[in-house]
Amino acid sequence: MCGIAGQLQIQFQTVHELEKNLQVMNELQDHRGPDSEGTWQHPAGFLGLSHKRLSIIDHDSGKQPMLQGQNVVTFNGEIYNYLELRKELGEKKFSTKSDTEVILMAYRKWGEDCVNHLRGMFAFAIWDESQQKLFCARDRFGIKPFYYTQNKNHFYFASEMKALLPFLNNIETDLNAFKDYLAFQFSLNGKTLFKDIQKLEPGYSLTIANGQVTKKKYWEVYYQRDFSHTAKYFKERMHELILESIKLHQRSDVPVGAYVSGGIDSTAIASIANSNTSDSMMAFSGRYDLGPKFDESKYAKLAADELGFDLHLTTITPKNFVDNIENVIYHLDTPIAGPGSFSQFMVSKEASKYRKVLLGGQGGDEIFGGYTRYLIAYFEQCIKAAIDGTSENGNFIVTYESIIPNLTALQAYKPMLKNFWQKGLFESMDKRYFRLINRSNSLTNEVNWDNLNDYSPFDSFSKIFHGDNVQKESYFDLMTNYDFKTLLPALLHVEDRVSMAHGIESRVPFLDHRIVELAATMPADIKFKNGNLKHILKKVLKPHLPKKILNRKDKMGFPTPLNQWAKNEVHDFIFDILSCQKAKNRSLIDNKKVLKQIDKDGNYGRQFWGFLSMEIWQQQFHDKAVNYKNMLSNYTPKATAKLVGKG
Repeated sequence: MCGIAGQLQIQFQTVHELEKNLQVMNELQDHRGPDSEGTWQHPAGFLGLSHKRLSIIDHDSGKQPMLQGQNVVTFNGEIYNYLELRKELGEKKFSTKSDTEVILMAYRKWGEDCVNHLRGMFAFAIWDESQQKLFCARDRFGIKPFYYTQNKNHFYFASEMKALLPFLNNIETDLNAFKDYLAFQFSLNGKTLFKDIQKLEPGYSLTIANGQVTKKKYWEVYYQRDFSHTAKYFKERMHELILESIKLHQRSDVPVGAYVSGGIDSTAIASIANSNTSDSMMAFSGRYDLGPKFDESKYAKLAADELGFDLHLTTITPKNFVDNIENVIYHLDTPIAGPGSFSQFMVSKEASKYRKVLLGGQGGDEIFGGYTRYLIAYFEQCIKAAIDGTSENGNFIVTYESIIPNLTALQAYKPMLKNFWQKGLFESMDKRYFRLINRSNSLTNEVNWDNLNDYSPFDSFSKIFHGDNVQKESYFDLMTNYDFKTLLPALLHVEDRVSMAHGIESRVPFLDHRIVELAATMPADIKFKNGNLKHILKKVLKPHLPKKILNRKDKMGFPTPLNQWAKNEVHDFIFDILSCQKAKNRSLIDNKKVLKQIDKDGNYGRQFWGFLSMEIWQQQFHDKAVNYKNMLSNYTPKATAKLVGKG
């Protein structure tokens, strides 16, 4: 796990001050690699690669950028099947023990198809001297980041957006991405909130050759349901794959710990990992001292007691919020997802004192269907099918009669159901799911709509929702596929930033392509039997979980008490952020109305988090645009962070 960056003049002309450009990018990503750093420049001066290293495998000889023959690579991530690939490629050919050299050797043998042989999380760039091309790739799920921008004939890339800001003509907000953010709290189709900075999408590669930049999708998950196998087969095969993936994810030259929230995903991964090692698993969790509504620690403690973990529990306070929230947004690069990023940041900060590698349960909800909204949306469509007499046409393998016993899971969601069913009942599946996840429905004059364009987030949503990779007759697959393609990368963005902010490598064993591909072939009545969310996963993980965790119905997802704090301990802090002179004169958000509405309603929920994050982002990056712009001209080694002013 590291930070990578580079610059290429795509017409192969010499870049002046290339070394300084690489150093600036490295220093803006200094937190990603506290162990070592390096740069490499092409002898002709048109290309430079840089690297910040967090040493996990092969401390001594795994330094980067790494050269091998006519190829050189800068790589961020872990290749978990690197030992198997070494054997396949020929042990005697290797001069190091690192997985980085495996990528170079795989590229030498298979060329651009090397990505299809890699199991792991990765973002890398390889310069191929013989073909005079730069080949870049990002892992199948977007676990590791890759951002890029092009300014005339100069192509820049980095692990974090902030490293690209000095090379933009202007730091501006992308209006299409902003409208996506209002709807989903993340952006779609490779856009970012920074105009002119794009992200290489999961499962894509990018090649620059002959003056051309081309992107290619090298992996897709296909939801082609397999009715030839039984539930017993899927359960046994999935169990094998999960056990194998966790074992591979434990490969490390440093001790491996785990995040344990008390839910089935993280607890099961820690439990299985613990059984694979002779040492006691060190686990980490967080809590708020505000009663059971914000404290799941009893389940984390239960897991630790029954499974033999060494649990480190972090109690998060209002002072932590005041002291760290600006730094959280700085490390995130842009506002994204929900307030859980702050909670994760604090747990990672504590965990970094003890471990450099942690396992987590990210991906289980999107792969196996764990969100309550799936039940809400599916229930409505089942009622519609029952009324229309179309329940048997293949659209509703899980019928409304079978769902009824599990509707008790919706007890806490009555307000959402009331709002959801107020408008558009029984519309098409895409419109209904969009209405369920769209967070901009309730926005009014807090947003300066006249300053936006005609771009429609629904159009982008609909194309992903109705992708060619998913069969249209399965509503459950349509919903989970959309979240897998959009929400999951956003959550992985958070996972990467809050861990790397503290020099931690976060690993996610559920995100192995063999697991994902098998799950995609399971019929809905196996994954979602009788409306039981994550049904098959619970069956698979049952031997590894305490009964009280396996059967719990109250998983909360680490809620952050912004509502309570904003009314009390952090009210003045938040008020100061939103009421400063620059905050009052934003072109896209009217913070005066935000504050007025908040004081009127006392509502400091998810929507308010979105406005607060956006304002902090504006202050961190837009208001300091001149600092980034002058960074190159005012550069002195190890001074960039001070110049920008983190937090």
